[in-house]
Amino acid sequence: MDIKVAERIAELMRDEGINQVQLAAKIGVKQNTVSSWVLGKKEPNISSLWRLADYFEVDIDYLVGRKPY
Repeated sequence: MDIKVAERIAELMRDEGINQVQLAAKIGVKQNTVSSWVLGKKEPNISSLWRLADYFEVDIDYLVGRKPY
């Protein structure tokens, strides 16, 4: 399975017009954590995936590339 978390987070941030600092504050993580996700160095844990999905109002399946939208 091709996991697209980094791409999806970056795309959703662009669509929402927010930066890494703003996203980190909204979901309760550090900015360097968001940076690691966007650069593909790390993947969000399940609780972070839930917070990302809730914030962006998308399914976790979308975030991990199992759904096209």
